[in-house]
Amino acid sequence: MSERTYGLDDVSVVMGAYNEVEAIESVLADVDAATDGRAEVVVVDSSDDGTAAVARDRGATVVKQPPKGYGAAVERALREASNPVRITTDCDGTYPMDRIPDFLELVNEGYDVVSGDRLYHGAEAMPALNRLGNRAFAAIASLLSGDRLYDVTTGMRAYHEDVVESIRWTENTGLSAELLLRPAMRGYRIRQEPIDYAERLGETKLDPFTGGGEIAASILRVCVEERRRQPGR
Repeated sequence: MSERTYGLDDVSVVMGAYNEVEAIESVLADVDAATDGRAEVVVVDSSDDGTAAVARDRGATVVKQPPKGYGAAVERALREASNPVRITTDCDGTYPMDRIPDFLELVNEGYDVVSGDRLYHGAEAMPALNRLGNRAFAAIASLLSGDRLYDVTTGMRAYHEDVVESIRWTENTGLSAELLLRPAMRGYRIRQEPIDYAERLGETKLDPFTGGGEIAASILRVCVEERRRQPGR
């Protein structure tokens, strides 16, 4: 990785959006406040409720895309970003945008991926079923990958651009897990950083049972692929 020290002008904050008009303005305002308005913001949007218009009014670059799912939107947002430090978030108000400078500082310390750990502080704002499922995903991912992972489905992470560009991403609903598993299993330097987690604004779009099954299948598939890629590991 580069030994360059990055500033807020080197940050892209990226997200996928699907009918988040109730939350998007607040989230983008928080991003601006945390970065002094210096970060690039990329929103890949599949909405029909005015989300895109609000995002443009807040100065975000909006990329329209037909609804293809969570992972398709986030992956495109990561690749559309032009800055070397790329920070993912959801646009539902659950993640602490004021931690963006902290994540940037950890990248400057040499971490390739900084992964926000919602479960460290308990994630009391998360529905109990989701909390239980996320702990189970972390346990399965840790067992299969051989790395101790604490929150594999978090939506807030920072990546050096080299990580994003060097890996072929394959998952959709399970992209959040893949975005941690593949770098971890390839030896990238990972920091799992405790973060607070707030109650979402607006209604959730993910069915916990259908989505949970898809995420579990993704974890299994990615870990098997990475083990086969590195048979000596």
